[in-house]
Amino acid sequence: MNDKHLSSQFDSELTAISARVMEMGGLVESQIRTAVYALAQFSAEAAGQVMDAEARVNAMEVEIDHDLSSIIARRQPTARDLRLLIAISKATANLERAGDEAEKIARMVRAIVQSGMARALPASELRLVADLASALLRKSLDAFARLDAGMALSILKEDDAIDREFDGFVRKLVTYMMEDPRTISTSLDLLFVAKAIERIGDHAKNIAEFTIYVVKGADVRHASLDEIETLVR
Repeated sequence: MNDKHLSSQFDSELTAISARVMEMGGLVESQIRTAVYALAQFSAEAAGQVMDAEARVNAMEVEIDHDLSSIIARRQPTARDLRLLIAISKATANLERAGDEAEKIARMVRAIVQSGMARALPASELRLVADLASALLRKSLDAFARLDAGMALSILKEDDAIDREFDGFVRKLVTYMMEDPRTISTSLDLLFVAKAIERIGDHAKNIAEFTIYVVKGADVRHASLDEIETLVR
């Protein structure tokens, strides 16, 4: 078998596993959208759908990791190809964790509905930050699929907006709890939801960092935003 044929097979394998990551990303995005809907509508049924999807997300992570191990063992890739495979492994792990956060949101929504305090709390205000986090994850997957370092950089900048929304929501919840101690238990559930949404944004940011790693060959996980911008530009 000639080198050209081997290279073509390897390219096909990379394309196939990248497509699997995008498929997993689509499933996680669906989980998040459904969790946001469950939160906005206080729908226990929608929350249950999110939790039901968790097993499939976990299975896909295991399947992709198995395929990655096989490719690395057989092809022994170097340079950018190896970076891409490492980044795929890291991105898959972050997608699985984002799915975990969506499942946490669903569980808390169900608990809030069962408590009967749903309408007394400002849960609708979480919709904005949840939509921001969901959009950021979608954009990070797009940047990863295109290996677009410039788009990845913009994602790192946008993550600050989610952090600001989270901080503002926490302050509002504290006010609710001070004004009416009866809301403390459910407010803490809602705080847990807000933290899960913030973590989804963090996972999107991580995927963006791995995109830059593939393209530029530099690990930017602990670099400042200015340093990353200089590298990308």
